[in-house]
Amino acid sequence: MTATQSPLPVRQFTMRFSSTPRGARLARRLCGHRLDAWGIPYGSDAHDVVTLIASELCANAVRHGHVAGRDFRVLLTADPATGTVRIEVSDTRGEHLPFLPTTTPEEGDSGRGLLLVEALADRWGCSPRAEGGPGKTIWAECTALSLS
Repeated sequence: MTATQSPLPVRQFTMRFSSTPRGARLARRLCGHRLDAWGIPYGSDAHDVVTLIASELCANAVRHGHVAGRDFRVLLTADPATGTVRIEVSDTRGEHLPFLPTTTPEEGDSGRGLLLVEALADRWGCSPRAEGGPGKTIWAECTALSLS
């Protein structure tokens, strides 16, 4: 093995989901399952953090990025060499860009998603959809994870 080769390959999971609460729930469950299969076990802090971030990004895609008849896409990538997990969620509404609220919402069950992502992820942001077409991709990265 050369110095440039990683002992473990970069792992990826990608899938399209219906832009519904059920689709967001399924995306979260499948991301959690994939993390466990990649060596980030259920119940660990790292698993809980990455799954919560994926859940929030998927919920936002359904709530704020929904276009009738169009799905959202999840790409989960784990790089054992860097200990980084990246979550990307792409929807088809490019005109609704995310913003981080300057204050915590006082009441209600919404408005906290990106505050959670900001608090839990090492980095996050928004970019045009990599695969082209209308919409955007919201991504978040968590580093210093032990990936086996």
